Amino acid sequence: MWFVDHAQITVKAGDGGRGCTAFAQAPYIRFPSPDGGDGGDGGHVIIRADVNITTLLDFHFRHEFKADRGQHGGSNTKTGKRGDDLIIHVPVGTVLVDAGTGQTLQDLTKADEELIVAKGGRGGLGNATRSASGKASTRGGATKAIAQDATPGVPGKQRLITLELKLIADVGITGFPNAGKSSLLARISTAHPKVGAYPFTTRYPVLGVVKLGERGSFIACDIPGLIEGAHAGRGLGIQFLRHIERTRLLIHLIDMAAVDGRDPIKAFDQLNAELTAYSPALRAKPQLIVANKMDVPQAQAYLATFLEKTGISAARVFSVSCATGAGIPAMCDAVWQELKRMSQDVGTPGDVLSDRVVS
Repeated sequence: MWFVDHAQITVKAGDGGRGCTAFAQAPYIRFPSPDGGDGGDGGHVIIRADVNITTLLDFHFRHEFKADRGQHGGSNTKTGKRGDDLIIHVPVGTVLVDAGTGQTLQDLTKADEELIVAKGGRGGLGNATRSASGKASTRGGATKAIAQDATPGVPGKQRLITLELKLIADVGITGFPNAGKSSLLARISTAHPKVGAYPFTTRYPVLGVVKLGERGSFIACDIPGLIEGAHAGRGLGIQFLRHIERTRLLIHLIDMAAVDGRDPIKAFDQLNAELTAYSPALRAKPQLIVANKMDVPQAQAYLATFLEKTGISAARVFSVSCATGAGIPAMCDAVWQELKRMSQDVGTPGDVLSDRVVS
């Protein structure tokens, strides 16, 4: 399945229906009376967040959306039927941007949250309505409305909308290619990301639910491998750095065995530099440092050097092996405790965590 997190669509609300010009000749009445009905209003275009959708793939194939127009008015003061609204379903976490002005219209972060992005046109007035509101003339003692023509409907609004998806997760797993991010997500969650011994095995973000028994669960996201210069467009990173913005906590995964020849200290510094260059707010997010591949013999020596050179306390670094599962439970417990602490700090105990409990 393709993962698409950026799309541009054209939306067109329904036009208002025409008002009707008609006259009724009642018996024994000298002058016919206007009885044309009003046109119906056009339908709106509404964009709604849907929890059952996880990608903007549908908008890769379809770019134009149009709501129904209002029906025309009829004789005997019949009002035209209002046009049906068009509801466009997008993933939760989609940002709606007016492509013409660059203005952010709304960030749909909750299920069923919606926004009218294009309003339908008003229906035209029939000659019955216009005559009733017009001036009257008096002839021979009788009052008669001056007949006026009906009006056309108002065109519905048209806009060019940019859709930007930012996945919502509690934890983002970051690291350089082949650090073991996909293997870690597969170990701790119900997700089944592609795992391979080559760079950029993961080409799109993958969400996984991490269950912690009766305590509840949290959602983790495997962010595709970043490389040096990702913030400037190198590699795949620039496409997915936006997804880290939605996370509350980062797991900074390091290949502590330097299997690919990348020095762990340099990898640690470079990744933090990329986060800072993209957005200082990303660098400010809480991090848990996880040393992976500790089952490899040289990993212990690299870890000792890492702690010595960086000055980071050993208590802040969690040693794990995605291959054997060693250290994984302790790391998950630390993640849970940190998320719980963060929720309590903002005065909403259990916020996000309680909403993501999976039975």
